[in-house]
Amino acid sequence: MELKKKIITLTYTLYTEEGDKETKIEEMTGEKPLTVLTGFGLTLEDFEKNLIDLKDGDEFDFTLTPEQAYGNYDEKHVIDMDREIFSINGHFDSDNIFVGAVVPLQNEDGNRFMGKVLEITSDKVKMDLNHPLSGKDIRFAGHIIETRDATNEEIQNAINAMSGEGGEHHCCCGHHHGEEGEHECHCHDHEGESGEHHCCGGHHHGEGEHECHCHDHESEDGEHHCHCHDND
Repeated sequence: MELKKKIITLTYTLYTEEGDKETKIEEMTGEKPLTVLTGFGLTLEDFEKNLIDLKDGDEFDFTLTPEQAYGNYDEKHVIDMDREIFSINGHFDSDNIFVGAVVPLQNEDGNRFMGKVLEITSDKVKMDLNHPLSGKDIRFAGHIIETRDATNEEIQNAINAMSGEGGEHHCCCGHHHGEEGEHECHCHDHEGESGEHHCCGGHHHGEGEHECHCHDHESEDGEHHCHCHDND
């Protein structure tokens, strides 16, 4: 069933749940609320399903399983990459590539996700391509500030953005108010460790083997960008 195209502005606190232990991961407050455009896969489908029928002022509190969120942790998505991939002018980029560093990656569809450096040897870099929240139950608790049907213009803007016409990275749809108080919908990158708000749709590996192709170049932001895809 296709979800309605709606603009939902909300606050939330995100927790991970492991047995009796609950850990706060992220919080979006009323000063900087999150606004999502539903029905385009920009955010987790089950996240949207839990919000789509709520009204202005409603509270919500729900938990998503790994299957509904970022999947189970898969050892097959921990891969060894050639150390030379991360060299610049023949020198290993130790400023950006170190144990614990989170490196931006991009698959063949243009979807961005992150890899975490686990180990560096004389010839390999071990990367964990699992989402940081893979294998975890995640709980969202929050408040709906405003919910309304998306306008035709907003829907078309989203279609254009997803087709790449905007030339931006499209992780999650955010909102801000213009000088005259009008809503302006835009998509943007996020600064968290995983590179996105955790309601946003993440990279999901298929059942095939993962293959990663990285290029010897440094982007304007000083980070290495790798192109990865799954083989069926």
